[in-house]
Amino acid sequence: MCGRYALSAAISDIAEEFSTNSAPELSLPADWNIKPTNDVYIIKNQAIEIASWGMIAHWSKSDDEAAKSQSSAINARSESVHEKPTFKSAFRSNRCLLPATGYYEWASELGKYKTKQPIYISRDDNKLLAFTGIFQSWTSPSGRVIQSVSIITRQAVGQLALVHSRMPVFLPRDRWADWMNPKINDVEKIRSLMDIPNPEANLGFHPVSSAVNSITGSGPELIAPIELGEPETLF
Repeated sequence: MCGRYALSAAISDIAEEFSTNSAPELSLPADWNIKPTNDVYIIKNQAIEIASWGMIAHWSKSDDEAAKSQSSAINARSESVHEKPTFKSAFRSNRCLLPATGYYEWASELGKYKTKQPIYISRDDNKLLAFTGIFQSWTSPSGRVIQSVSIITRQAVGQLALVHSRMPVFLPRDRWADWMNPKINDVEKIRSLMDIPNPEANLGFHPVSSAVNSITGSGPELIAPIELGEPETLF
């Protein structure tokens, strides 16, 4: 899964990378420890908008119900996103991208990293990542409209599978427009967009300090590589 990520790029750089022509009046601060329920940027065709990370189930009847549903829906599995009640409507018509500088995983697979070792993953060329996502709006009992988003994940492959069993779904640039096009609503067509070879291409990773575990830290020191001791194994 993807439970924390970083975005340090200026909104002008995000607009250039994603060829957008509309952005929020107030920009979000750089943050190297974005957490569930935080406000995040999403890309909807040629617009940058803000959404709360974690999908709010459309049937939520109170703020408490909304918060509970949101905390359990920060990610949607690519294998079942088209079937799950929380996600299936958004999957058909409300798809987006989420810009990121990089993201974190906590090692859970056999390999050279000890269990729960924080790992930072980013592009080798320092370009922005583009998570695939789905979004929808929910209106609270008080009338407040909240736009929320989930990141779609898939089975990890390649070297990333040595860190964790899941990874975000990344699409090549030539599929971005179709992914964000609400007029494409055939489920099998949409699912086929996520079927790409070598989704881990151009990604690199390194271990980082456990400081990222804290909800209070948010600075660039969180992504600094650290040296590890001898590999830990079960044998």
